[in-house]
Amino acid sequence: MSSNNAPFEIHVHGQVPLRADVRFDQLQQALKPLWKYAGARSLADGAASLYEEEPGIEFDPKEHRLNMCWTVEGDEDFRQALDDLCMGLNELAESGAAIEVSFYDTDYDEEDEDEGEEPRDDFLMLFVGPTPAAIMQVQRDLLVQDVVNLMERHFDASELGGVVSEIDKLFTQRFDALVNSLEISKPPRGPGGGHGGGRRPRHLH
Repeated sequence: MSSNNAPFEIHVHGQVPLRADVRFDQLQQALKPLWKYAGARSLADGAASLYEEEPGIEFDPKEHRLNMCWTVEGDEDFRQALDDLCMGLNELAESGAAIEVSFYDTDYDEEDEDEGEEPRDDFLMLFVGPTPAAIMQVQRDLLVQDVVNLMERHFDASELGGVVSEIDKLFTQRFDALVNSLEISKPPRGPGGGHGGGRRPRHLH
C-alpha cells in the first residue's frame, strides 16, 4: 500500500517483551501486517524504516524483546493492519506493552500553518499483552504516570496517594466488568496530534 502519493507518514513506536520460546518465524508472522503493508516479501525486507536514522523493526533475541521505531507511507487503511498486528502480538507477548502510532499529514506545510489550517495528524495508543489483566496493567501504569506528572506541578508527590488509589478503583471496576461480560473493548483513540497544541514531535534517536 506504500505510495509516493500517500497522505500520511505513519510512525510505529514501542517495545514488546516476548516469551522466551518465541521464534523468529513466529514473530515474522505476527508482524506480517506491517511488512506486507510496506510492500515487502518478508520481515527482513520490510524492517527498515522510511527514515535511515530510525532503527526500524528489530528483534532482540538476547532480551527477548521486539523494538519498533519504524515509519511507512500509507493511508487510513493502515488501521486495519494495526488491529491484525495487535492480535498477532498478543499471542507472543510475555507481558503487557504500549505501542504508539502517529499519523503525520504529508500534505501539510508552512503555508497551511500560516493560513491557520490544522493538519490531519492523529495519534493512537495501542496495547498488547497475553491477558486482559496484563493489558490493563499497562494502561493503568501509563495513566498514573501521566496524572502524577501533571499534578506534581501543583502538589507534592506524597499528597497524591489518594488520586492513585481512585485510579486503581476505576481499573478494578473496569476489569470486573470485563470479566463479567467476557468482552475486550478496543483501546481508546487518542486526540489528533495536531489539534490545539501543535504537531506531535517525532521520536528522536
